[in-house]
Amino acid sequence: MTTRIALVGDFNEAVLAHRAIPQALAMSAQALGITLDVRWLATDTLRADDDLAGFAGVWCVPASPYRSMDGALLAIRHARTRQLPFLGTCGGFQHAIVEYARNVLGWADADHAETAPDAARAVIVPLACSLVEVAEPVIFRPGSRIAEAYATEWIEEGYHCRYGLADGFRDAAFADGALRIGAVDEHGDVRAIELRDHPFFVATLFQPERAALRGDPCPLVRAFVAAAGQDSLPAGSAGTVRLDPADR
Repeated sequence: MTTRIALVGDFNEAVLAHRAIPQALAMSAQALGITLDVRWLATDTLRADDDLAGFAGVWCVPASPYRSMDGALLAIRHARTRQLPFLGTCGGFQHAIVEYARNVLGWADADHAETAPDAARAVIVPLACSLVEVAEPVIFRPGSRIAEAYATEWIEEGYHCRYGLADGFRDAAFADGALRIGAVDEHGDVRAIELRDHPFFVATLFQPERAALRGDPCPLVRAFVAAAGQDSLPAGSAGTVRLDPADR
């Protein structure tokens, strides 16, 4: 049985994370013994839920601003409301926050300062210190899904990021406990979020996929693939990935 994964983002060979993602998925598929059918879906091709039909998991990938913010938000909402395993990294984290603010909290004017610098309610804003090509410790919250995936208390991860969660949004975002903090940095700033009542919905400001470029396993990517391929486990094979470049 083949598990279909949608990579939502606008493929660019120059983006380090985009080169790392296929490797991270291949390593995870091999470790789990499942077959993946991976499709890159450009954000400006996503206009309705039907555009995501048949996919068992959605990964909203780095390299925003996207060609279509609406397309990215559609994919995130689709995964959230249809209980599909979801992973968001870097730009995927930022847009998962925007989608939650708009469609769960009802803040229709919630926006991203990168694309709407004059927004009255920017929930994603410039970081006090840029995290472009920076590696820093990430501290996992006990009992979180991401802590379970890494099976450790902290790890050093790499970033390529200038935007993060607005301080003014933090209290409202986590008030009801449905959205929870999965990880923070050494100063307590949010570096990962997850949804409590969802099979798998995790988003990180850092880029865990980069580990694959060093030949290291990516625990969070493996956990995402395992959740998406639940019906395929165990397959009893070495595991493979089919990647269709036509959908980039």
